[in-house]
Amino acid sequence: AHREIDVAEQAARIVGAAAGALFLRHTVIVHRHQELGIPLQTDDGELPQSNVDPAAFVSAAKLPSSLIATPSASEVEKYLRAWNDSETYRLQESALNKLFLELAPQNDRIENILIKAATLNDFYSTNIFSIYPVARHILSLDVDKRLQAHDLSLVSDISYVTFPNGKTKKLYSFATKYCSHHKPDVYPIYDDYINKILRYYRDVDGFSKFTNEMLLDYRSFHAILHDFQRFYKLEKYTLKEIDQYLWQLGKSNFPKKY
Repeated sequence: AHREIDVAEQAARIVGAAAGALFLRHTVIVHRHQELGIPLQTDDGELPQSNVDPAAFVSAAKLPSSLIATPSASEVEKYLRAWNDSETYRLQESALNKLFLELAPQNDRIENILIKAATLNDFYSTNIFSIYPVARHILSLDVDKRLQAHDLSLVSDISYVTFPNGKTKKLYSFATKYCSHHKPDVYPIYDDYINKILRYYRDVDGFSKFTNEMLLDYRSFHAILHDFQRFYKLEKYTLKEIDQYLWQLGKSNFPKKY
């Protein structure tokens, strides 16, 4: 992972529970790379330090070689089964749930935030080279109260981080992941695969009216996903399940070249 982290210094800060989470993380990451060779839900379309690259979103999504199936309950169920059948995806999700929901659910201590942010950075390859300023920034935002209030503006506030060199970076996809792993049914994850598949269905079916740039505004992105649920009559599925479906669909039809 491309990070500038003083591992020894961080290890001195991490409490015993978080150390257990690190062990889980290492176990799953080794297995994941052996199976796939790529991380789950990478921050494609973001520059080093996860600075959003507008050029990645200006042009229309390239059409795949064949038409993609119209979203339906049977299609969602097919992809949810595929997710659950994947030991890689299932174990990684389980490890993150243990860390975020059991071992370190609160965000009022720098140690808890640091280990969660570092784990997301490693799992998702978000390319944040200096994670400590991100953790300090999150600590200043009264995150727990705002998560409980389902405050969508929290994503934007987490996104903009000023680093020691004075540069402010937008860590949009990382911010959606940080919130989502605390409240998965409230905060859907944004990444490039989901960006492309939503634009595809917009252009094919007109399920919602939005510009490409609106996907980079979290309130708009959230509303677009609800439009998607309503248009295709998928309201019985949670935003987390819709996320898992769309991400796999986007990955299958708009693969990245590594």
